[in-house]
Amino acid sequence: MFNFEKLEVWQEAIKFADLVYDVTRAFPAEGSSRSSRPDFARFVEIATGSLFEVISQANISQRQGFLAKADFDRLYSVCEKQSKMLSGLRKSLLGHAS
Repeated sequence: MFNFEKLEVWQEAIKFADLVYDVTRAFPAEGSSRSSRPDFARFVEIATGSLFEVISQANISQRQGFLAKADFDRLYSVCEKQSKMLSGLRKSLLGHAS
Protein backbone atom coordinates (compact mmCIF):
# COMPACT_ATOMS: atom_id res chain seq x y z
CA MET A 1 0.00 0.00 0.00
CA PHE A 2 1.29 3.45 -0.92
CA ASN A 3 1.31 6.11 1.82
CA PHE A 4 -1.18 8.32 -0.03
CA GLU A 5 -3.71 5.46 -0.02
CA LYS A 6 -3.85 5.79 3.76
CA LEU A 7 -5.04 9.40 3.54
CA GLU A 8 -8.73 9.80 4.31
CA VAL A 9 -8.98 12.58 1.71
CA TRP A 10 -7.70 10.18 -0.98
CA GLN A 11 -10.12 7.45 0.12
CA GLU A 12 -13.01 9.93 -0.01
CA ALA A 13 -11.88 11.12 -3.45
CA ILE A 14 -12.08 7.55 -4.74
CA LYS A 15 -15.61 7.22 -3.35
CA PHE A 16 -16.44 10.55 -4.98
CA ALA A 17 -15.18 9.33 -8.35
CA ASP A 18 -17.43 6.27 -7.98
CA LEU A 19 -20.39 8.59 -7.30
CA VAL A 20 -19.62 10.69 -10.39
CA TYR A 21 -19.50 7.54 -12.53
CA ASP A 22 -22.74 6.33 -10.93
CA VAL A 23 -24.78 9.47 -11.57
CA THR A 24 -23.36 10.10 -15.05
CA ARG A 25 -23.54 6.52 -16.34
CA ALA A 26 -26.60 7.25 -18.50
CA PHE A 27 -25.27 10.53 -19.93
CA PRO A 28 -24.71 10.76 -23.67
CA ALA A 29 -21.04 10.57 -24.66
CA GLU A 30 -20.69 14.34 -25.05
CA GLY A 31 -22.26 14.93 -21.62
CA SER A 32 -19.57 13.38 -19.46
CA SER A 33 -15.88 13.82 -18.98
CA ARG A 34 -13.79 11.56 -16.82
CA SER A 35 -10.12 11.96 -16.09
CA SER A 36 -7.53 10.89 -13.55
CA ARG A 37 -4.27 12.57 -12.61
CA PRO A 38 -2.13 10.54 -10.21
CA ASP A 39 0.55 13.24 -9.64
CA PHE A 40 0.51 13.46 -5.83
CA ALA A 41 2.74 16.54 -5.70
CA ARG A 42 -0.07 18.53 -7.33
CA PHE A 43 -2.91 16.45 -5.92
CA VAL A 44 -4.53 19.12 -3.77
CA GLU A 45 -4.66 21.80 -6.46
CA ILE A 46 -5.79 19.43 -9.18
CA ALA A 47 -8.39 17.84 -6.92
CA THR A 48 -9.78 21.23 -5.91
CA GLY A 49 -9.98 22.33 -9.53
CA SER A 50 -11.66 19.05 -10.42
CA LEU A 51 -14.28 19.60 -7.72
CA PHE A 52 -15.07 23.02 -9.15
CA GLU A 53 -15.29 21.51 -12.62
CA VAL A 54 -17.65 18.78 -11.41
CA ILE A 55 -19.95 21.38 -9.82
CA SER A 56 -19.93 23.43 -13.02
CA GLN A 57 -20.65 20.39 -15.20
CA ALA A 58 -23.31 19.16 -12.77
CA ASN A 59 -25.06 22.54 -12.97
CA ILE A 60 -25.01 22.42 -16.76
CA SER A 61 -26.12 18.77 -16.77
CA GLN A 62 -29.05 19.53 -14.50
CA ARG A 63 -30.07 22.53 -16.62
CA GLN A 64 -29.93 20.36 -19.76
CA GLY A 65 -32.08 17.66 -18.16
CA PHE A 66 -29.34 15.01 -17.93
CA LEU A 67 -29.03 15.09 -14.14
CA ALA A 68 -31.84 14.80 -11.59
CA LYS A 69 -31.98 17.34 -8.75
CA ALA A 70 -31.44 14.58 -6.17
CA ASP A 71 -28.27 13.45 -7.95
CA PHE A 72 -27.06 17.04 -8.23
CA ASP A 73 -27.64 17.50 -4.51
CA ARG A 74 -25.67 14.32 -3.73
CA LEU A 75 -22.75 15.48 -5.87
CA TYR A 76 -22.82 18.96 -4.40
CA SER A 77 -22.82 17.66 -0.84
CA VAL A 78 -19.87 15.35 -1.49
CA CYS A 79 -18.01 18.18 -3.24
CA GLU A 80 -18.47 20.42 -0.21
CA LYS A 81 -17.07 17.72 2.09
CA GLN A 82 -14.13 17.04 -0.25
CA SER A 83 -13.40 20.76 -0.56
CA LYS A 84 -13.16 21.11 3.22
CA MET A 85 -10.92 18.06 3.48
CA LEU A 86 -8.64 19.33 0.71
CA SER A 87 -8.46 22.74 2.34
CA GLY A 88 -7.37 21.08 5.58
CA LEU A 89 -4.79 19.01 3.76
CA ARG A 90 -3.49 22.12 1.96
CA LYS A 91 -3.11 23.95 5.31
CA SER A 92 -1.38 20.92 6.80
CA LEU A 93 1.07 20.69 3.89
CA LEU A 94 1.80 24.41 3.99
CA GLY A 95 2.41 24.15 7.73
CA HIS A 96 5.00 21.43 7.16
CA ALA A 97 6.63 23.35 4.32
CA SER A 98 7.46 26.38 6.41
